[in-house]
Amino acid sequence: MTTAPLDTLDLEARAHSEHAHELRLWLRLLTCSQLIEKRVRTGLREQFDTTLPRFDLMAQLERHPAGLKMKELSHRLMVTGGNVTGITDQLVTEGLVERMEVEGDRRAFRVRLTERGRASFADMARHHEQWIVDSFEGLGAREIDQLYKLLGKVKLGLR
Repeated sequence: MTTAPLDTLDLEARAHSEHAHELRLWLRLLTCSQLIEKRVRTGLREQFDTTLPRFDLMAQLERHPAGLKMKELSHRLMVTGGNVTGITDQLVTEGLVERMEVEGDRRAFRVRLTERGRASFADMARHHEQWIVDSFEGLGAREIDQLYKLLGKVKLGLR
């Protein structure tokens, strides 16, 4: 396994030994999350000439074959309507998604993946999953299971 050099702005560098272990753990989680996201962003850009926001929008549409209204997409992606419109415009131009009128609402549009979009997303999703799997290659199956359960306890405690 090769390890990528950590950026000089690694979040863990902000922590000192006198900080609480919990703070150092939180910074390590953030650093790991950012490094995995960087791997995914790089893979999408280099292998598919696309971005993570475009992938995320297509992922939402893949889960809803009938499509989603632009407002629903904006809500699910937690971005402004303008961001969704810009990404959607690009994907429509490329033939990956299509806009459809919403019956009874002349101002609203429903967006869905085209056949080409579904095939393209399926290919990206397979690679995306493998990049995530590869990110945990330093852990054994038992360690992954333990980490998953421990993070589940943290999540439960935050609710």
